[in-house]
Formats: sequence, C-alpha cells, structure tokens
Amino acid sequence: MIIIITIYINYLEGYVMENFESAIVNYIQSTKFEELSLEVINSTQDRILDSIGVAIAAFNDDAPIAVRKYALTKQKLNGSTIWGTDIMADSETAAFANGTSVRYLDYNDTYLSLEPLHPSDMIPGLVALAEENSMSGKELIQAIATGYELAVNLCDVASLRSYGWDHVSYTGLGAAAGASKLFNFSDEQIRSTLAIYAVPHASMRQTRVGELSMWKGAAAANAVRNAIFAANVVKSGFSGPYDFFNGEMGFVNQLLGGKLINPDILLNMKSDDTKRILDTYIKKWPVEYHAQSAIDACIELRKNFEDPNLIKSVVIETFKVAYEIIAKDPEKWDPKTRETADHSLPYTVAAALVDNNITQYSFDQEKIQDKLIRKVLGLTSLNENDELSKGYPDGIPNRITVTLENGNEYVSEVKYPRGHANNQMSRAEIKAKFSENVKKVYSSKKIEMISDNIFDIDNSNDIKSIFSDIKI
Repeated sequence: MIIIITIYINYLEGYVMENFESAIVNYIQSTKFEELSLEVINSTQDRILDSIGVAIAAFNDDAPIAVRKYALTKQKLNGSTIWGTDIMADSETAAFANGTSVRYLDYNDTYLSLEPLHPSDMIPGLVALAEENSMSGKELIQAIATGYELAVNLCDVASLRSYGWDHVSYTGLGAAAGASKLFNFSDEQIRSTLAIYAVPHASMRQTRVGELSMWKGAAAANAVRNAIFAANVVKSGFSGPYDFFNGEMGFVNQLLGGKLINPDILLNMKSDDTKRILDTYIKKWPVEYHAQSAIDACIELRKNFEDPNLIKSVVIETFKVAYEIIAKDPEKWDPKTRETADHSLPYTVAAALVDNNITQYSFDQEKIQDKLIRKVLGLTSLNENDELSKGYPDGIPNRITVTLENGNEYVSEVKYPRGHANNQMSRAEIKAKFSENVKKVYSSKKIEMISDNIFDIDNSNDIKSIFSDIKI
C-alpha cells in the first residue's frame, strides 16, 4: 500500500510540474497586444527610453567600448543597430553589446522579491531581434511585456541566489518568452526556445561576489544573447530538450533545489492580465537597487548640514539581503573598481554624504580614491537590523544616522525610494533622467525627437528607423 501511494504521489507531482511548463507556454502563446492596458503600454515605452538613456550614458566607459569592438567583428547588413553608432550586427551580437551598455552603470530598472532582477536587461535583445526582422512597435511592446510577466513572476516563485545561481537565469527565460512572442511561435517552438536557453546556460552567482569585474554588467546581456540565439535556431527548425523545467535534471531540480515557494503564480498567469511590468522600479540613482533608499536618506540628511568635513560618524542600519549583497564582503569597504563601488552600500553612502548627490561619475577611479569620501567611509559602521529586514521585499528600508563633531545627530529612514512601485517616477521625471543621461552627446532637439519616437513606438510599422536615429 505504501509503495502504491508513493507511486501515486510521484505521479501527481510529475503531473503538476508538467502543468507549470504548459502554463508558461500557454501564457506566452495566448497573449495579445490588444489586451494590454494603456498603463502597461506606457510603462513599456518608459522603460525602452530609460534603457537607451542609461546605455548612452555609459557609451565611453571601458566595457561598452570593448563590446562595440567585438560587435565590429560581427557586422551584418540590415541587422540590428549597436546603440549610439551606425554599426549594424546580427541580433545576438547586438543583444550582448547593447545589453552590456544598458547594465553597465547599474542604472536600469529593478524588481525585488524572493529573487532580485533587472528586467529591462531583456529590452536590448528584444529590440535587436525585432529590428533585424523589421517588426512593428506593437510587436516589440507585446514581447517586452510578455518577457517581464514571466521573469517577474519567476522572482516571486523561487530564489536562484539561495542555491548559488545568478538572477540572470530568469532574465534569459523572460527574453526567450519575449523572443518567442516576436516570432509568433507554436507551443512546441516556444517550449524548445525556453529549453535551448535554459538547459545549457545557467549562470553562477560568482559574478557578484568579492571584487567585481566587467562581467557584472555583462552577465545579463549574455543570458539574453543566449535567449535570442535559442529563438533564432528554433526559427530555423531546431528543437530543444524535453522537460526543461521539471525534468530529472531540469531547471527546478538543478537550480532551485527542487522547490517552488509560490507555484500557483505560474499556474495562474492569464493572457488578459499582463501587468507585472507595473510592479518594477525605475532607478533614480546609478547604484545597486538595495542602496537606492540609503541615497535618498543621505540627500535628506544633507539638508541639516553644509560641510561634510564636520561628520564625526555614520551608522548604516540595513536589512539582511542588502547586507549580504552590498555590504558583507571586505571589498565593499575598500572598493577598487567601478563595479565594486556601485555595489557597495558603505561607499555609496559615503559618496552621497560628501557630494550631496550620486551620478555616474561618482564611481570614476579618481572619485573612488577621493580623500574625503575615504575619510567618511572610515567613519562608517553598519548593522543588520531585524526590524528593517521584516520590511523587505515590500520595501527597501535603510536608516542612516549621522553624528557631527558638535554632537548634533540626524537620522533619516527611507523604505520606498523614488522610482519604487509605491513611489513612482512620473513620465516627466523619466524623461528628465533620460535627458540628463544623454545631454552631453545629443542636442535638445534630438532628445525631444528620440523621446517622442519612443513614446509613439506602438504606431511604428518598422522600428528600424527609430533605433538607427539614436546614433551619436
């Protein structure tokens, strides 16, 4: 009897797991642009514009320069634009090059749950595929919204980080979903695209521990490139491994410890209720998202004093996840690279208190070694606070206490930083962020033209001209 019951339970578990895979495929297959709300369409436009802005802001940094050199070896007539240039390459290369630029300053959008994510990492790859195939703005928006829906839902279902894997594995699945939508794939083609992305391309968390390298900004771009590759080979008639999600050696068992914390989320995805993009956050500051509220707090604190030389001590109280990602490593207290500095809670706090601001230039080598910032960093201590940990991931609670030489003490705590889903940036603020990011290379007239084109992209029958127009 026990043996029979065990077999039956195993059968049911296999059936349920198969339903997960089918639910994902069915959702992707059935979504329609006509079912998207105006709010979702507008939010998608906002994130496309934001992605272009943060990519162009990083144009002259080392990693974007390197990937453009690589793209020169992969040029393709009537391919996809390498943003900011007149270079065209195949869609996979453009996905990698533009994706690296979007992520390099750590200034693109974010979602936080059981697993954190930068869902707009998908956008350069889906743009590249749509551009290469002369697709419309409506098709692109539908693909992006579909990719967001799957990737964000996966973040609510289970943690990759807990098992040593990187969040970009979810990014790639979202991109594969969006690419499948662009090609209007059948159920079996969708399944193969997801499988060809997922099975060979798991990404290790080593990307984000210790001293960070250029790969920190390229890991997601690589995941998306692999998703675009998957879609392209499936379009050519290739099929992928079966049971990629629930198989014996599939995604759940290999990357998620065999556990889904909130499985019903996947089973309940509905094509007429695509909206998870609305739950994501556009960044106000070019730092790792868990530090966003700390920067807001620092700017508030600086209203109380003018001279940062007067700082006697700084105490950061933060939540568990922030401590683990951007505070615990000794490298975060003595950053030597841009990638480490913008992922360092103590450094970003010190820099914000000294400069009363954080910009992309806060992480230049000269600034990283700034004597006053280093002094304030040395006066800084950090505590993980259980009370604040309970406020995550609903919010990103950070509390900063500054004591001055005269004994005056000031405290600021922020839970929902500007740009959070519960404290959203307006379209005017998003456009202002874009303008600030690109003002050194675009005229005011061109800034308006690009903004207008993106805000009207759903009326474009072929997006090629829109993205060829963003060259510097």
